[in-house]
Amino acid sequence: MSRFPANLFAGRRYAVVGLGRAGIATLRALTALGAIVTGWDDAPFAREAAEREGFIISDPTPEIGDLDALILSPGIPHLLPVPHRIAAAARAAGRPILTDAELLFQAVRRAGSHAKFVGITGTNGKSTTTALLAHILTQAGRPCAAGANLGPAALSLPLLGDGGVYVLEMSSYMLERLATLRFDAAAMLNLSPDHLDRHGDMAGYIAAKRQIFARQLAGDTAVLGIDDADTVAMAATVPHAVRISGHSPADFWCDGTLLGDAAGVIVDMIQAPALPGPHNAQNAAAAAALALAVGVARDKIAAGIVSFPGLAHRQELVATLEGVRYVNDSKATNADAAARALACYEHLVWIAGGIAKSGGIESLAGFFPRVRKALLIGRDGNAFASILARHGVPHEVVDTLDRAVPAARLAARETDAPVVLLSPACASFDQFSGFEARGNRFRELVGLIAAPRTGVV
Repeated sequence: MSRFPANLFAGRRYAVVGLGRAGIATLRALTALGAIVTGWDDAPFAREAAEREGFIISDPTPEIGDLDALILSPGIPHLLPVPHRIAAAARAAGRPILTDAELLFQAVRRAGSHAKFVGITGTNGKSTTTALLAHILTQAGRPCAAGANLGPAALSLPLLGDGGVYVLEMSSYMLERLATLRFDAAAMLNLSPDHLDRHGDMAGYIAAKRQIFARQLAGDTAVLGIDDADTVAMAATVPHAVRISGHSPADFWCDGTLLGDAAGVIVDMIQAPALPGPHNAQNAAAAAALALAVGVARDKIAAGIVSFPGLAHRQELVATLEGVRYVNDSKATNADAAARALACYEHLVWIAGGIAKSGGIESLAGFFPRVRKALLIGRDGNAFASILARHGVPHEVVDTLDRAVPAARLAARETDAPVVLLSPACASFDQFSGFEARGNRFRELVGLIAAPRTGVV
């Protein structure tokens, strides 16, 4: 790993709009690459923080036609539901609207490196698969850098040499703002309704996700899941698709617990406790297919899968107390993600609720017999209660996570449930700053249960 040349983008002009984690990292990186760059955020506190770092902060609208590109934070719309005014001005002036992953690709190629780019997307599982592939590469001794939608912002990643691999988690918001980035290997894990306000409808969402395969050449690798209908349909239209599954015959799939391909077994997933359930078998199949595509040996892939420690807030075992496992799956911000967790446990106490996505939890009815009691929190807790009542699921609306965890402990005792699962099937912004804050609070509350037993204060 090395630094990018300081004059790589000399003379190029950019505006960065949205000065959150990715935006401020992009400001820093573009400045270090010699670009002429200004920043803007509609929030005064964000502008003031950037000014304290010495960046030029001004509304770029008057000079929008002179920019090489507008770098727009993924969370700010440029089309639907309503385009941000600066994005609208850039489109009117014919200026590209890009994401920082596009600039990383341009910087790497301008620096003369032929490092490979691997992109991973899907409605669920992309963070786990990204982290797993990066872990496999690192354990195999392959230089790699992982980030984008997960972890470090793309443009804050270091320059890798020709043998390196960039592993980028790509959201639909990022994928619709690419211009030249070509992934040597890319994976579409699964598709279910999400972010429809930003893409108009499911067709728009699928079209954005499909951009992960844009510009691929004949020798590149396209990995697609076949465990949902929409991705199966996409696989039928992608040339040379490599099909993966967590449970059904495919190019890479899990037969019982044995993950393999046409060449034989790669690993027994029983040896990988951080990757439970068919959905994680699919994630491992995707990581294996991608790792093989960039030249990692099969035994190294197996070793990486087995030693993978897992990700925080994704079916993270927080503690086992009084014989009950407390599992933090706060990242489950939609019903499809929660289904993947619910499928892993025969009986459980379920903590759910927050800001529901379209469809709520109706699609989870097949898992309701596993729920010995549900504790419901957040804005849509009462709506979830109505659904559960129709299906005869014991439940209680407790409103907050602080009330839910002790209530779940009591419910686990009363029903002899071996698991308390926080898998909310909802966004968290009604009560928390994000799913991380929600998961961290769950950990703290479980710790309070453990404290009297351990003597920890």
